[in-house]
Amino acid sequence: MSYLQNKVQSFNANLGAVAGKISNKRTVAAPAKPAPSPTPSQASNPPKNALKRKRPDLPDIPYSQPRDTGIGQHIMTQITYAIEYLKTKNTPQSLSDILSYLSMQTREESYKSNVETILSRHEKVNYQPASKGSPALFSFRPAHNIRSAESLLAHLQSQHTAQGLSVKELRDGWPDVEDAIDQLEFDGRLLVTRNKKDNHARMVWPNDPSLHFEVDDEFQKIWSRIKLPEPGALADELEREGLTPANKHRTIKKPMKAQEKPKRKARSGGKTTNVHMAGILRDYSHLKKG
Repeated sequence: MSYLQNKVQSFNANLGAVAGKISNKRTVAAPAKPAPSPTPSQASNPPKNALKRKRPDLPDIPYSQPRDTGIGQHIMTQITYAIEYLKTKNTPQSLSDILSYLSMQTREESYKSNVETILSRHEKVNYQPASKGSPALFSFRPAHNIRSAESLLAHLQSQHTAQGLSVKELRDGWPDVEDAIDQLEFDGRLLVTRNKKDNHARMVWPNDPSLHFEVDDEFQKIWSRIKLPEPGALADELEREGLTPANKHRTIKKPMKAQEKPKRKARSGGKTTNVHMAGILRDYSHLKKG
């Protein structure tokens, strides 16, 4: 056997030995462990947030407000609505009309009787008792029973003073009073003052045509040529004459005293200086004014 064949056989033998060792070292991977299941103690313990007690949801109502006891159920509330209803009507209304407006037809008779009693005694209501064949009637009682332009003029003419009428008081019994006021003012039969903000009528007075006088143009021109004094000129003229205007407080001026200047005290007990020049300097103290 040659040297080369011996090397090939040795190589094959070593190769087989190494391959056997590698195959023996191979191992099977262990299967993955499943996740541990929760224990009974862990499953029975809820999270900390779940242990907190939840507060009940409260209604969004301010605590300072009184408790709502019903809308419009109180009898005096119904009386207020009834008076507002009568204010819009120009004719008297019966109790059945008022109860129908308030949706109270099915209420008990005692409740209806109380409503009638309160309305009949109210200061803002005119009450007409029931008569044969006609029910009791109710109407609004304003501060002034004026509902037309002629009655307004008659009321103003009957006054003994020049006091005007408040449009606010007239509007209670006559909602459309401003339309009549505008027309009467345009016709020159009323004097009207108005609010600056909204130009609504505020007060009215009678405009008596018998007080109107025509003035000639010549007198109007003479009146226009008269020059009025400037503001404050009359007060200055009175003061020049030694008089005090009525709108000015009189003050007495005290004479001013001349302030005396304090006298300067003479210096005494001062320290003598320039002693070394006593034989040279002269003494002039005898010339000093006393």
